[in-house]
Amino acid sequence: MALEVKVPVLPESVADATIASWHKKPGDTVRRDENLVDLETDKVVLEVPAPADGVLKEIRKETGATVTSQEILAVIEEGAVASAPATASAAKTEAAQPAAPAPTAAASAPSPQPSALSPASQQLSPAGQRVATENKIDPTQVGGTGRGGQVTKEDLVNFMRTGAAAAPAKIAERLMQSKNSIAMLTSFNEINLAKVALMRKELGEQFEKANGIKLGYMSFFVKAACEALKRHPIVNASVDGNDVIYHGYQDISVAVSTDKGLVTPVLRDAQSMGFADIEKAIAAYAKAAREGGLKLEDLQGGTFTITNGGTFGSLFSTPIVNPPQSAILGMHTIKERAIVENGAVVAAPMMYVAISYDHRIIDGKDAVLFLVDIKNQLENPQRMLLGM
Repeated sequence: MALEVKVPVLPESVADATIASWHKKPGDTVRRDENLVDLETDKVVLEVPAPADGVLKEIRKETGATVTSQEILAVIEEGAVASAPATASAAKTEAAQPAAPAPTAAASAPSPQPSALSPASQQLSPAGQRVATENKIDPTQVGGTGRGGQVTKEDLVNFMRTGAAAAPAKIAERLMQSKNSIAMLTSFNEINLAKVALMRKELGEQFEKANGIKLGYMSFFVKAACEALKRHPIVNASVDGNDVIYHGYQDISVAVSTDKGLVTPVLRDAQSMGFADIEKAIAAYAKAAREGGLKLEDLQGGTFTITNGGTFGSLFSTPIVNPPQSAILGMHTIKERAIVENGAVVAAPMMYVAISYDHRIIDGKDAVLFLVDIKNQLENPQRMLLGM
């Protein structure tokens, strides 16, 4: 029985992948779950395993080819056995044949070979090598944004477009699809983080000693989002054709910046995670992202996203929804501002927050109430500790 080997379903933020290398060739025996081929994306390198025992009958996509989700890579004949090597009698028959005459000096001289690849070319991935070769680009003239300054396929593509290395274009294309396909609106509010800051100051040292990780602001926002999503489930829903899918869990995608652009690894069942669990998971994802160690499954799924432009000093922004999710929460930088509190003007650490949402399923009232819920929890952090 012939089985098709397909490209896995790629994460929402990944448009396509490139065949990096095949570990088997047609006619080879394969074992179930044995790695057949490596795929390279602008985010991760992923392995595609064999779906069953058998023989690799056919390879449909060669090394260097660009592929998308669910494209057929190869065909396996399930249960088949690879052809046995030639028999001993056949080997003897070949041995009995007269030896071929020794080649003359002229015939044995090696034919001219292409000039050796430069060190920069040798470090390119198969996808990058193909782009450089087809477009006659010298990789030494391109600034690398990959790990250790490595020149990536995206660097080469952007070099062709602009004459210099630039940020990857795939993310922008994906987000433009988002803006063009959904009715996106953004609502804003501001949060006084004085009580959260005081809690971090009073308990931060004890927290780090007990858990081996610093207590950051992100864990407060993740916990607040989980509680608010329970009370406003439409914000945690997604659109599937003409259906609205409600999720009984909160898988929070957290935006992490890398040299290759923004990635959004997922905190699975974040509603069940403690503050220390959240901080450790985010730190681990950030480290993996910097070192190129994120896995495909780390980026798949997610019911709601939180992005923190404040890391780079952003005071105000309108984040873009990442389909099929229906909403995204934008954090921003914390600034001391004068506010009126109990009739007196005081300085307080204030943050503008934004929620962008798909207005096809989320009403403006729901979005605003969700954001107010986030505000109330963070201005009274004891509420989220009590699930209120």
